[in-house]
Amino acid sequence: MSINIQAIKVIYKYEMLRAWETMLQSFISPVISTALYFVVFGAAIGSRIQEIEGVPYGTFIVPGLLMLALLTQSIANASFGIFFPKFTGTIYEVMSAPISYMEILIGYVGAAATKSLIIGFIILGTAGFFVPLEIAHPIWMLSFLILTCITFSLFGFIIGLWANNFEKLQLIPMLVITPLVFLGGTFYSVSMLPPAWQTVTLFNPVVYLISGFRWSFFEVADVSVGISLAVILLFLAICLMIVGWMFKTGYRLKQ
Repeated sequence: MSINIQAIKVIYKYEMLRAWETMLQSFISPVISTALYFVVFGAAIGSRIQEIEGVPYGTFIVPGLLMLALLTQSIANASFGIFFPKFTGTIYEVMSAPISYMEILIGYVGAAATKSLIIGFIILGTAGFFVPLEIAHPIWMLSFLILTCITFSLFGFIIGLWANNFEKLQLIPMLVITPLVFLGGTFYSVSMLPPAWQTVTLFNPVVYLISGFRWSFFEVADVSVGISLAVILLFLAICLMIVGWMFKTGYRLKQ
């Protein structure tokens, strides 16, 4: 089956244009939030914790802050991108067009992942103004960056299809994702926790994302890099299967 490249381009360009029209919210707001994290955590905690595993504290939290921004922005971009046309009813025009669900998926998720990737690079550049930053494995860093953007844009797409009001659209990101990120080693190393809590923390999937991403910067990780990569690929596969099922059954897409 051939892929309708033109249909993907139309959806992708429309979503990207929407991002540029709301540039303050889409790009500037995450940068300001990240700067505040550096000021607050760098000044308040950094003065008490000089280093973690040989890495200055201000530098150590950069991968965690990047992952925090990537996860929240990927989910928000993709969920709102598909929810809004569903809310207004214009999604049925897309559904009735001679394009497959995969082409719809690539257009929406591709745009959401691209926006998150741009934000990631902007935040990475912003971090360079606050702390000295070196990336030990840039290829691995870029791979984790892209995989995270795509995977959580897919997850956000699922949330957007599932939600039938704006309250539900914010429910999972606020009550599930944000706590998991903060408890996933964003601002600390899992090895700093008591043994019992280290075991509990390993059930948090975000730990594996942050650990693998942090290794690409400093060669410091709480879990094996191979396991981190396997976890994100597994989650990617699960998200693809769920989206396929939702389109096949018309879940929350049929009036």
